[in-house]
Amino acid sequence: MSAHVSRLREMIALSYGQKVFLLATLPMIIAISLIALVVTSQSRQLAEREIAALETQLIEAKREELRNYLSIARTAFVNTYGRAAPDDEGAKLAVSRELSAMLYGQDGYFFVFDYDGVNIVAPRQTYLIGKDWSGLKDQNGIPITDELIRIARTGGGYHSFDWQKPTTGQTARMIAYVNGLQDWRWAVGTGIFIDDVLQNVAAARADVENRINRTSLYIAVIASIAVIGVFVSGIVLNIRERRLADTKLKALTQRIIDTQEEERSRVARELHDGISQMLVGVRYALELTRKRLSLGQTSADESLNKGIAGLGGTIQEVRRISRDLRPAVLDDLGLGPALQALTEDFHQRTGTPVEFETVVFRNRLDQDARIALYRIAQEALTNIERHAKASEVAVSLAGTRQGALLQISDNGKGFSVAPKQTGLGLRNMQERVEQLGGTLKISSTKTGTTIKALVPLSHMLRPQNMEKEYAS
Repeated sequence: MSAHVSRLREMIALSYGQKVFLLATLPMIIAISLIALVVTSQSRQLAEREIAALETQLIEAKREELRNYLSIARTAFVNTYGRAAPDDEGAKLAVSRELSAMLYGQDGYFFVFDYDGVNIVAPRQTYLIGKDWSGLKDQNGIPITDELIRIARTGGGYHSFDWQKPTTGQTARMIAYVNGLQDWRWAVGTGIFIDDVLQNVAAARADVENRINRTSLYIAVIASIAVIGVFVSGIVLNIRERRLADTKLKALTQRIIDTQEEERSRVARELHDGISQMLVGVRYALELTRKRLSLGQTSADESLNKGIAGLGGTIQEVRRISRDLRPAVLDDLGLGPALQALTEDFHQRTGTPVEFETVVFRNRLDQDARIALYRIAQEALTNIERHAKASEVAVSLAGTRQGALLQISDNGKGFSVAPKQTGLGLRNMQERVEQLGGTLKISSTKTGTTIKALVPLSHMLRPQNMEKEYAS
């Protein structure tokens, strides 16, 4: 099971380039998606308000039209109704005939119901006449007859319901306007179908939805182009960065090789010029001793003593070279004593006085920091010996709030600190400090040079045993 989980994690694990691509594209995709949602929502809300206003305007025009139709009808029978008694059947018959004859449009007509629900006039739907339609409801359960009669009793008004169109026989939405003839207990009204209004509104909604969909499509296309652009740019940058990284790696590899060759050349030179000549001298002294012993000369002791002294010097020279390559005191006692030994050896070798100052750290430096600071001091003193022509040198190691600070100063002739003019040694110093996350500052004038190497607190470790605290 764990093997499958590990394999799945390896498959899911992203490369550095993929992580950069995701970091670049995800915020953009999220932002574009949010913009698309906001634009879509705002567009729909605005369109719904405009469509609702259009629908209200069209329906209000239909209602005004119905009011005018009924006003014309009342004008036609108002004299007959005004002179008739409540039970004047002749007047009622005359008014019903007048209303039956008033047809308009393809589906327009006037209808009459008495307050008991019986239909009296329905010229386009004569099957309704003479029947009691109390309790009639449309397909949505909206009451028709009872509501029309209620509105007529209260003086008049509008009512909307589904009704069958006379011309097509299909059900459509109708708006009816009804008034009451209270003396005769009649509900007189007319209606107009608004399916054309609803169709226009539906078409407007569909058009708005199509526009929103097109806008969303445009945003998606733009987002896709942007993502592709980021992807292509990422590939180009990745290729470019890889080429630069390869170039830097090659340069670093070449510098490492150069450093190794320089160190090998130095060791070979010291072995040839120092150890080899010393050993030749020892051999000559021993051969001379053997010759004198074979001849029985008393001066054999003198040549033997010279050989022994030469062999002792050779041993000291071997120790010095070994110490330069990797001083044992650095591992055994720490950085402070190692630097002190380095400065003393520098003073003995060059005769230049060195002022050395250090403090005991309550926290010690880790191994990487100790080696880096020691090599920086070693490289700096070597440069001073070869190039600076200084008469005074100062080396200090101290702890600050930022970390461990190594400072090396001299009163030599200085040099140019321009990046293109610095040597391999200074570049090695810079790279050692950068690998530790620290900083290297070099200031040089005609009156001297100062090198400051700062190692951060992350390389300061607590001592495991307070009794074994020692200088870093």
